[in-house]
Amino acid sequence: MRALITGGAGFIGSHLAEELLRRGGEVTVIDDLSTGSFTNIEHLKNQRGFSYVIDSILNRPLMAELIDSADVVYHLAAAVGVRLIIERPVHTIETNIMGTELVLGIAAKKKKRVLIASTSEVYGKTNVVPFNEDSDLVLGPTVKGRWSYACSKAIDEFLALAYWKEQRVPVVVVRFFNTVGPRQTGRYGMVIPTFVKQALAGKPITVFGDGEQTRCFTWVGDAVGAVIDLAGHSEATAQVFNIGSDEEVSIGQLAHLVKDMTQSKSPIVFVPYQEAYEEGFEDMRRRVPDIGKVRRLIGYAPSMTLPKILNEVIAFYRDERRADW
Repeated sequence: MRALITGGAGFIGSHLAEELLRRGGEVTVIDDLSTGSFTNIEHLKNQRGFSYVIDSILNRPLMAELIDSADVVYHLAAAVGVRLIIERPVHTIETNIMGTELVLGIAAKKKKRVLIASTSEVYGKTNVVPFNEDSDLVLGPTVKGRWSYACSKAIDEFLALAYWKEQRVPVVVVRFFNTVGPRQTGRYGMVIPTFVKQALAGKPITVFGDGEQTRCFTWVGDAVGAVIDLAGHSEATAQVFNIGSDEEVSIGQLAHLVKDMTQSKSPIVFVPYQEAYEEGFEDMRRRVPDIGKVRRLIGYAPSMTLPKILNEVIAFYRDERRADW
């Protein structure tokens, strides 16, 4: 099986490439390194069946060639992270929507199978928990730039399902819920690597908001396993799936857990959203997935508890060579 991974030098993409190679597949990665890092895939470059291209997915002739050579396309390329979304909204919208339309348009010509990576952000401000794939999406106003990411990813989903309906492109959509593990950067606001690096450095652990907002953290190995299984399952075609954990924790509790597990003396400091991001920033209070649908189809179940996930991330960052990851 020949796979193309867009955004393959990113956190999830690099783990996906590893797992596909481990299963005996051939993998080509394309990434412009705007948020990904060559360091994430450097250890793969001499492996049999692996190749990479450093370029934009908006390079249509190149993408046509890469998609033509693939059996399945894992479309992970996107603007990621709350901070990047706030600071570069035009980049966010263009990358997410234009890139996805280009991938789907090329894939349509030869009916290539495409898995579209979406996000729990699309659920917006809904307070119906847990989030079900058929739940209404409740987004904030357009004057709040924070919602541009959620809106752009929702459009990606609409595009994917429209290409199936009109042109029978076999698509699968997955909504990731706070996927974490080694190699994830805190550069764009990812909370666990940020907390761990702050704790290990003895710096204040900065909790944005009141810390009562809750999240469910997904082990990256579970996420990529589910992605591969769904991409290969005929009954997943034209379906949307949550991929996550149902172990809920508040961000305040997470900060204390990281502090305890690292044996850090760092103080825990609460930072108002308007200081962390921008005036009027809105956040989801709870983000809990219903994972019944993916469980029923492929037998998905989270394999790692939050403390075990944190152990892996802490061990990764204790290596001083990774201090600037």
